[in-house]
Amino acid sequence: MNDIHFLDSLPAWPDRPRDAHKGCFGTVLIVAGSPGMSGAAVLAGQAALRGGAGLVKLAVPQEIVPLVAVQQPCFMVQPIETLAISELLLQTKADVVVAGPGLGQTAAVRERVEQLLACEIPLVLDADALNVLAPVPGAWPHRPAPTLLTPHPGEMARLLGCSREQLQDDRLAKALGLARRLGCIMILKGAGTIVTNGTVAYINRTGNPGMATGGTGDVLAGLLGALLAQRFAPFEAAVLSVYLHGFAGDLAAERLGEVSMLASDLVEMLPLAIQRYRTGKGGVLVGQ
Repeated sequence: MNDIHFLDSLPAWPDRPRDAHKGCFGTVLIVAGSPGMSGAAVLAGQAALRGGAGLVKLAVPQEIVPLVAVQQPCFMVQPIETLAISELLLQTKADVVVAGPGLGQTAAVRERVEQLLACEIPLVLDADALNVLAPVPGAWPHRPAPTLLTPHPGEMARLLGCSREQLQDDRLAKALGLARRLGCIMILKGAGTIVTNGTVAYINRTGNPGMATGGTGDVLAGLLGALLAQRFAPFEAAVLSVYLHGFAGDLAAERLGEVSMLASDLVEMLPLAIQRYRTGKGGVLVGQ
């Protein structure tokens, strides 16, 4: 590991111009949700809004459009079946795409995700977007834009074709290796989330066991999309998203205790986490 540089600082969050409008802060397109999993799309979308994106547009199955739209009046929601991926990207004018939360693992989902790999804007692949690609040979072409993967250990093990135990025995080396092989930014979630582009690494120290509950990964994916839409450099966006996600979890634990925390509590605490970070009250920022 002597050739790996560990990050020792985090980026500043720039002030917003007084004459800013929503176009200044980017548009996040979230491709997510399926029957029974509408909450995943909602959590990702809410996190993108709280993370500061100018516009958040959700493409979800027709069946759950009403369920998603009613949760947040600031969402723009449309059925994913009505447009081809290329047309969807053109219509939404997205600056970044987040794909995967609650999508399911059907053939149609795999086809859409494979089409997204050809888009020329930053792409965050989470959850089922990773699962449908894991068994597909040659599914990872060289992309003209940044690709960010956010697997939990089970998803990472599927990508590598190894057991979860083998992965956890050497998390850092495996994250570095896959980031290099795929030419992506890897965010390997878990206690001590690892962020790496294969050359530089960051090991996160925020967060707590209360975050071990369904939906917290969806929150991270949406937050990451928001920072990318605001033109943070991709690696900086990944590191800062992971830090703030954990910091919001720590604030939620202080308020509610670890046992009773919900993923939606992280969304509620994101504004305070971001405010404290921007004003220099975020505590210890990095560690190795």
